[in-house]
Amino acid sequence: MFLRQFKYLIAVVEEGHFGRAAQKCNVTQPSLSCGIKQLELEIGVPIFLRGRGQRFCGLTPEGDRVAKWARNIIANCEAMRDEVAAMQKNLHGRLRMGAMPSMSPVLPLLLQMVREQHPNVAMDVQFIGNDAMKSGLNNFSLDAALTYADRAELGRRNTLKIYTENLVLLVPDNEEFEGRTEITWKEAADLPLAMLRSGIHERQFVDQVFEDVERMPCPKVESESILHLMFQVQFAGLCTIIPSHFTIMPGLHKGTKALRLVDPVASQDVCLFWAEGEIMTPMAATLVAAVKKLNKLGGLDARLAELAATGLPTAHADTNTRKLQPAGRAPVLAMVS
Repeated sequence: MFLRQFKYLIAVVEEGHFGRAAQKCNVTQPSLSCGIKQLELEIGVPIFLRGRGQRFCGLTPEGDRVAKWARNIIANCEAMRDEVAAMQKNLHGRLRMGAMPSMSPVLPLLLQMVREQHPNVAMDVQFIGNDAMKSGLNNFSLDAALTYADRAELGRRNTLKIYTENLVLLVPDNEEFEGRTEITWKEAADLPLAMLRSGIHERQFVDQVFEDVERMPCPKVESESILHLMFQVQFAGLCTIIPSHFTIMPGLHKGTKALRLVDPVASQDVCLFWAEGEIMTPMAATLVAAVKKLNKLGGLDARLAELAATGLPTAHADTNTRKLQPAGRAPVLAMVS
C-alpha cells in the first residue's frame, strides 16, 4: 500500500474520470488503473463501481470510507512535511483558507502577520459559503475557515474568536442626514435601500433584525457585492447596510457617511475554524498563532480602531513594533461599540 495509490484514488474522485485523473497525476491511464486495482486487492474490497471505458460510475460504500481515509492520510503526510520544514525555519507551501466575502477587507491584516513569520508560504483565499467551508475542512482541501460563530454550521471544530462585526448604515452625505450620527432600524427600513441578495448569510441576518423590529423593507437594488452597494450610495443616492470595517478598509467613498444602527445594536462574532483533532496542521497553526498574537495586542477590533484614528499604514509599516490602542479607547463614528 503506497501513498501514490491513495493519490490516484482521490484524483479519480475529484476528476470523475480515470483519464483526466491520470493526467492530473502525470501517469498513464493503465498505470493509474493498475495502482488502484492493487489497492483494492490489498484492502480486499472493490472501491469503484465499474462501468465502460474510463467512465466514473461512483464509489462503493466501502470505497467511500477508503476515500475518506485516503484524504486523511494524504493530508497528514503533507502536514508532516510542513512541520519538519517549520522546525527548520523553512515552512513553505500553500495556506488554504475559506472565508465569507464580507471579511475580505480585514484578511490582509491577519495574513500579513503570517507572511512576516513565514515569507515562503503562499496564501490561497477562497470566498465561499459555509457549506463549501464545511466540505473543505472535511476533505482537507482547506486548512482553516473564517466565518460567523453563531451560524457557522461547520460541525465540531476548534474555534478562536477574531473580532466582532458590527453593522452601520451607509447614507449620502447630504442635508437629510446632516448632524446625525446614528439611526434606528425602523427608520432605516423606510429609506431606499440597496441590499445583499436574500440567499447570502449577511442579508439573512439583516432581515432577521428587521423582522424583530417588525419592519421588512423592499430593496431597490440587490447584489452579491458590498462594494457595489457602496457605489449605489455614492452615485445613486440609495442607502445600504454594511459591516463597519468597510468604512475603514477600503474606506468611505466621497459623498457618503456612516450612521450607527441602534435599537437594536446588532453584531456577530467572527471566528477562525480549523479541523478538530490532536494534531494541528502547520498551516492552520500559523493562522492560530497570528490570531493569538493579535489578541494579545488588543485584538482586531482595536487594530481597526487604530487604523480609523490614524489612517492606513504605509507599505513598509512594521506591525511587530506598532503599538496598538487599548480596546477600550473611544472609536470613531464608523466603529460600533
